[in-house]
Amino acid sequence: MCDCCKLFAAFGGPTRSSESMKGSLTLVGILWAVLSLLTAVASTTSYFLPYWLFGSQLGKPVSFSMFRRCNYPVRGEGRSLVMVEECGRYANFNAIPSLAWQMCTVVTGTGCALLLLVALGAILGCCMDELISRIMGRCMGAAQFVGGLLIGAGCALYPLGWNSPEVMQTCGNASSQFHLGTCQLGWAYYCAGGGAAVAMLICTWLSCFAGRLPKPIVNSYTMELEHCLHP
Repeated sequence: MCDCCKLFAAFGGPTRSSESMKGSLTLVGILWAVLSLLTAVASTTSYFLPYWLFGSQLGKPVSFSMFRRCNYPVRGEGRSLVMVEECGRYANFNAIPSLAWQMCTVVTGTGCALLLLVALGAILGCCMDELISRIMGRCMGAAQFVGGLLIGAGCALYPLGWNSPEVMQTCGNASSQFHLGTCQLGWAYYCAGGGAAVAMLICTWLSCFAGRLPKPIVNSYTMELEHCLHP
């Protein structure tokens, strides 16, 4: 055997263990995985926090999301209204103050679940070999687009609930659909919408280049023989 063949046999390219450490994503795919995780966490955190809408009632600050509220009035002694300063969710789904917010809860929650599932798969793709192919990455990007679209739809539905009695009492009895009165949108609303936009526009595009192309299967003995016959 020629010297080159001996060297090839001893040091025949990268080992399988080193290749398996690379994961199944390209450098663009790693960026996609990190960005997917950030957008999923941002949107999901905003979904559960009651800081979508800020107002005041009885001199106390009040905030809402779709299914949660901070600070609410109750009947005290002498049947006077007093504010309970605590955050909580509505007792049940039907207690959510408007049909629009009920729809927003379901639509936005579904979108957040999709983004979380894709982000989990993308992070696993950084560690596991042959998990995400080029086609699989594009399918995951399509799921991200749908998830972002659902969250965006939830943000669009949210103003339809501003004419509910609870919101009107908080917004100076001047709020209506797409009109806030004395209230203002909170940072969680913008965070959810921003996460949805990044997922739809940037993450979906990056996913097209996230997965590695399939490697051709080459027999190492054939390579060695060809190298010896044609040095």
